[in-house]
Amino acid sequence: MHQSIDNLLEQAKKLSTEDRALLINALYDLNAPHDLEWEAAWLKECEDRIAAIDRGEMKTYDFDAVMVEARARLKHA
Repeated sequence: MHQSIDNLLEQAKKLSTEDRALLINALYDLNAPHDLEWEAAWLKECEDRIAAIDRGEMKTYDFDAVMVEARARLKHA
């Protein structure tokens, strides 16, 4: 890497977890600016899914159980 990037990375390592997350988001936004239309559509989709779960219309799965099953399937693939 470039020396300046190495220096920035060393500084970033000193940040709190929360500040690193903010930095990551800020860097991401430099390369992929917000698409307000997409964000609004995704927010509506999230709200619709939560409402469907609350109404009992959508089944949820335990993350850890799904990961165990997925890893087992990948071993046999």
